[in-house]
Amino acid sequence: MLENIMTDGECTQLRSLIDNAETIVVVCHTNPDGDAIGSLLGWGEVLRQCGKEPLLVAPDQYPDYLQWMPNTDKIVRYDKRKDYVDTVLKIADMVFCLDFNTLSRTGDMESPLVESPARKVLIDHHLDPDVDAVLSFSQSHMSSTCELVFRIVWQLGLFDQLGKHYAVPVYTGMMTDTGGFTFNSNDPDIFFIISQLLTKRINKDKIFRNVYHNYSEHRLRMVGHVLCNRLVVDEKRHAAYYTLTRADLKQFHFVRGDSEGLVNMPLQIKGLKLSISLREDTERPNLVWVSLRSVDDFPCNEVAARFFNGGGHLNASGGRINGTIDDAVKAVEKALDAFEGQLV
Repeated sequence: MLENIMTDGECTQLRSLIDNAETIVVVCHTNPDGDAIGSLLGWGEVLRQCGKEPLLVAPDQYPDYLQWMPNTDKIVRYDKRKDYVDTVLKIADMVFCLDFNTLSRTGDMESPLVESPARKVLIDHHLDPDVDAVLSFSQSHMSSTCELVFRIVWQLGLFDQLGKHYAVPVYTGMMTDTGGFTFNSNDPDIFFIISQLLTKRINKDKIFRNVYHNYSEHRLRMVGHVLCNRLVVDEKRHAAYYTLTRADLKQFHFVRGDSEGLVNMPLQIKGLKLSISLREDTERPNLVWVSLRSVDDFPCNEVAARFFNGGGHLNASGGRINGTIDDAVKAVEKALDAFEGQLV
């Protein structure tokens, strides 16, 4: 049996907030990943089963490999319908904040969310939350926000009445945020949760294929280009990094999501502890997106915080460099120098 993550008082308060709310908005972070979209769709289905019609909002585009999930047609993109979402936020009773620890991670939605009179509930697994919420379910040791969504639903006693439209996105979010259950997934409870989701007759093998075997030929050739021509391996310090320039992205017809999972590949090298991806933004000059992955106890979240204006989890983090790709490479070198003692 799963350990409760809500007190009896929190459980009662959450039920009351949902029951008494007329207008509910559910929002995730910018550049949504599988956990963000999975929790958005999964929690949306929960609210519909509670008799509500929530507005599901993604701040901007999410990857093509997530488009197949049920109810993605119900997601409203803020960058496409700003005025509509702003209007709803002004009259909303509740806003559920999913998979982010600070409102700045919603990009251009930050100000409208701050100004909204709605009571906020945070469901997230990142460190150091600072969202002004009436209820905050923030547990950084959890594998994913989708795991938290499952646990809340389980404790509320709502699981039995939910079906595939809930189970599929929740499983997808847990799977993607653990790299197919290859990191941050040693808690036995995770596999109890999976066993319960499977009772909803989801096809976990097909979900895996839909996410990880659903790319274009261009993406596969881009991976080959990176591994052959862009990967820099520092054998002494057991680290590697690679760059993806705008020219590279244009050459291989890059679309959102094509770089997903690529940063994990260098960790297949024997003895490697840290892998860093540096990708130029496709539209904005002097902006480089940084992804970091590590193994065992190497803290890539500390690297992200100190050198890349970011943060995250022990073995999976991200950030950004406001500069050129050369500036980003220099930052990597400084980071490897600073953490050399923990890498060698």
